[in-house]
Amino acid sequence: MKAYLWSDGEPLPTTRRARWRRFAERHLPSVVIYLMVLTLVAVVLYPHMVVTVPSGDVGVLWKRFGGGTVLDPRRLKNEGFNLILPWNQVFLYDLRLQSFTESYNAISSDGVSLTATIIVRFRLQRDAVPVLHQAIGPNYEQVLVQPGIGSLTREVIAQYTAEQVYSTARQEIQDKIRSLVEDRLSEKMMEHEGEESYRVSMRDTIILYDILVTGIELPAAIVAAINRKTEQYYIAEEYKFRVEREKRESERKKIEAEGIRDFQQTVSQGISESYLRWRGIEATLQLSQSTNAKVVVIGSGKDGLPIILGNVDTPAPQAGNTPPGSGNPPAAAPEASHSFWPLTLSDIETYLYRIIRPESKPEPKAEPRSRQPSDRPLAAQPQ
Repeated sequence: MKAYLWSDGEPLPTTRRARWRRFAERHLPSVVIYLMVLTLVAVVLYPHMVVTVPSGDVGVLWKRFGGGTVLDPRRLKNEGFNLILPWNQVFLYDLRLQSFTESYNAISSDGVSLTATIIVRFRLQRDAVPVLHQAIGPNYEQVLVQPGIGSLTREVIAQYTAEQVYSTARQEIQDKIRSLVEDRLSEKMMEHEGEESYRVSMRDTIILYDILVTGIELPAAIVAAINRKTEQYYIAEEYKFRVEREKRESERKKIEAEGIRDFQQTVSQGISESYLRWRGIEATLQLSQSTNAKVVVIGSGKDGLPIILGNVDTPAPQAGNTPPGSGNPPAAAPEASHSFWPLTLSDIETYLYRIIRPESKPEPKAEPRSRQPSDRPLAAQPQ
C-alpha cells in the first residue's frame, strides 16, 4: 500500500466534479434553510412592499420614519406596480368623476316639510390630493361634501314656497345651491404649519361639476291641493279662450252681415224690371231647347211669361168684389190656358211679341188638332 505524506491516508480528489459534490454535501442543508427563510419573508412582506395602483387612481405615500405624509405631488404613486418599504403605506384616491345621492329634509317658506333628493357630481384635483389626505382624509365625502351641501340645500329651499319647489323653481334652486357651494368652498381653507406649511382653498381641491335636484317629496294632501289649484287655473284659462273665441265669432258675423247688406244694396240699385224680364226670356229659350225636359209650363201670367218664372206679380181678384158702377155679377174668371211640352218656336215668338207690343194682339193661328186641348179634365191629362 502506497502512503501519502500530506494526508491522513485519504486519496486526493482527482476531478472537479468530485470537489463540487463534496461542497454540496457539506453546504446544501444550510442553503435550503436560507432559501426557505427568504421565501417566507417575501410571502409575509409582499403585501406591505408591493402596491398596485388601479386605473384612474393615485397613491399618497405615508412614511413611518420619514415625516408622515409626503406632500410633494411629484412623489405620488401613479397607476401600475409600485414598490415601497414595508413600514410605509400608500393611500389610494379616485381622480375620476364621482357622484353621490343624498336626501335632505327641508322646510319651505310657507312651513311645509318636504324631502329633497340631491345628486352631486365632482372630481378631485391631482396636485391637491396630498393636502386633502393630510387635512381631511379618505372619508372627505362624509366629512366635508355631504353636510355642507345639505345645509345649503335647506337654506335655499327655505326661500321658496312648497308650490314653487314642486313645480316651477327647481332649476333655479339647483343653480343657487351650486353657486352657494362654490362660494363656501372658496371660503374654507386647509392650513398646516410646520416644516411644510401650506394654506390651500377647498375650491382648489374639489372640482364641482353640477348639483341636480332629482326629486321633491311633499305630503300627499299638499300635492293634491296643488294639483287642484293647477286644474282650476287651466279651467279659467279655457274660459278666457272661449270668451275670446265668441268675440271673434261675433266680429266675423258682423262683417258677414255688412257684406250681405252692401251686396243687396248694390243688386237692388243695378237690377231693373226689364232686366229681370229679359233673363226670364233667356231661361225660357234655354228650357225650350232642352231635349230631356218633360215639364208642363202653365202660362197666363203678366207679360205672358211662364208661371214658373213669375205669375205672382199680378194680384188675383178677390171673390165678391165688382167694379164700381156695375150691377152685373162678376163673370167667371177665364180658365188658364194649358199647353204641353215641348214648346214650339211659334209659342215663344208669341211670348216675345206680347212683351214687345202688349197693346196689339197677334192674330190667332190655327193649330193642328193634336195641339188642341182635349175634352178630358185637367187632372186626367197626361203630365
